[in-house]
Amino acid sequence: MASSQRYYHITTFGCQMNKADSERMAGILENMGFIWSGDPDNADLILYNTCTIRDNAEQKVYSYLGRQSKRKHQNPSLTLVISGCVAQQEGQKILRRVPELDLVMGPQHANRLEDLLQQVFDGNQVVVTEPIHIVEDITKPCRESAITAWVNIIYGCNERCTYCVVPNVRGVEQSRTSQEILREIKVLGQQGYKEVTLLGQNIDAYGRDLPGAVETGRYRHTLTDLLYTIHDVPGIERIRFATSHPRYFTERLIVACQELSKVCEHFHIPFQSGDNEILKAMKRGYTQEKYHRIISNIRDRMPDASISADAIVGFPGETEKQFEKTLKLVADIGFDQLNTAAYSPRPGTPAALWENQLSEDVKSERLQRLNHLVAQKATERSQRYLGRIEKVLVEGQNPQDKTQLMGRTQGNRLTFFRGNINQLKGQIVEVKITEARAFSLTGNLA
Repeated sequence: MASSQRYYHITTFGCQMNKADSERMAGILENMGFIWSGDPDNADLILYNTCTIRDNAEQKVYSYLGRQSKRKHQNPSLTLVISGCVAQQEGQKILRRVPELDLVMGPQHANRLEDLLQQVFDGNQVVVTEPIHIVEDITKPCRESAITAWVNIIYGCNERCTYCVVPNVRGVEQSRTSQEILREIKVLGQQGYKEVTLLGQNIDAYGRDLPGAVETGRYRHTLTDLLYTIHDVPGIERIRFATSHPRYFTERLIVACQELSKVCEHFHIPFQSGDNEILKAMKRGYTQEKYHRIISNIRDRMPDASISADAIVGFPGETEKQFEKTLKLVADIGFDQLNTAAYSPRPGTPAALWENQLSEDVKSERLQRLNHLVAQKATERSQRYLGRIEKVLVEGQNPQDKTQLMGRTQGNRLTFFRGNINQLKGQIVEVKITEARAFSLTGNLA
């Protein structure tokens, strides 16, 4: 093996935004001549793209770093990089814990990876966490899929939810212009991508910060306007978006999703708690009644739409009665999918300092009860697919059973069926559903 070959490995923790950032950083590394290695122990450069939304994700990063730090003592030419939200949150402090790190970089600096590595190769230990205006997305991502692609449309978040560390680590909202987004999606269409997912920490805030945003009492560049702008891009057959905020979710957006045939009938709208007092303490800016109205409006227009959400149990001060309101909301709405978590105090957030923290036992018992209900309701929701013919975008083979292909319905249900991957990859096929589980389906080609 020629010694001039340099290998890199990226491990990604956390959200879709992080996955998109990792793809961009992989693209930069490949442009620099690095080659991907699936084995971190065979890599000359290791990058951990981190998440700080919960404590366990953060602790996992430190255990991974510990192993590679030891390796660096045997092999000083190993380059160790930590990026993402833990890097932003800890900054210089992380070097006291892991002095072997070469580069510590916040998520806003993902596009600058080449320049920053150049400083490392010149012999410097580099920490960059200062807020910057994110340079337009000129990097060519090394995308994991050749069929579906992430497209960032807004970075950062201006909300101040009392439990959430994201605004501290991802900075203020910065929207990309619709021209730039359209240009990126056109290229994806030309490259054979069939589906794009528009990403934003708070995607409904898109466009509020763009020049000339307000005109005659309404925002001119909203997510709804953007959907109309990109809808007819040749080659792109499906459009998704995430994550929505109930405070800003509009009737106009629902109408657009109903009118635009390429926009998938799938909404990810976190509610976090079913109790108004807890929502107020979280500073979420809406009530559970408003949340119910949003879902009713969606289902009035699109009865079959899939609804997914996020919920937190065990928020400081949450009583059993308040938790039961969350259970009631989940039972009443019947989500297709729900990401659940026990509250985890995060550095620099108001709720972490409150004295009314709940015990880990109470949090984990509530989480178990909620998860049991979620699986039950998702199984019920899944039954509507039985016997139906669903359009499925073929993404690849089932890793557990190579004789099966897998893809997603418009409503984002993972679906397995037999077929020839070479003939069908990237195609939208019709599948008759024969089996419905809580979070996935099985069927036969129709």
